[in-house]
Amino acid sequence: MSALTDPSLLKLVQKSHANTPTPGKQWHTPRAAFRPTRSLTSYSKRLSTQKSTTATKTKEREMKAEKEEERQKRITNIRERREKKAEKERFEKMAEKMHAKRVERVRRREKRNKLLKS
Repeated sequence: MSALTDPSLLKLVQKSHANTPTPGKQWHTPRAAFRPTRSLTSYSKRLSTQKSTTATKTKEREMKAEKEEERQKRITNIRERREKKAEKERFEKMAEKMHAKRVERVRRREKRNKLLKS
């Protein structure tokens, strides 16, 4: 037998070129038939998984809301501190220019106005 017609050698040659495209042949890998798996799981099992996912999602939402609330508290605290600091600096600046009793009167008046606005 010659080397070209020997079946064992022919199989070796075909195996070595398995990944290279052959002219006239489809180069895509063969696919399995479409078999939907939705109906393979039981309704009760799907319901239980759905319940567990909804429970985890609600827990996540609660945790995120809690975290956002903490964040907002920190932000408001920082904002209030800055406002107090700015107000204190403003009154100190006023105290340099005018008498201390007058500054105190202005401070009380502004406090009343602030309470009336809110």
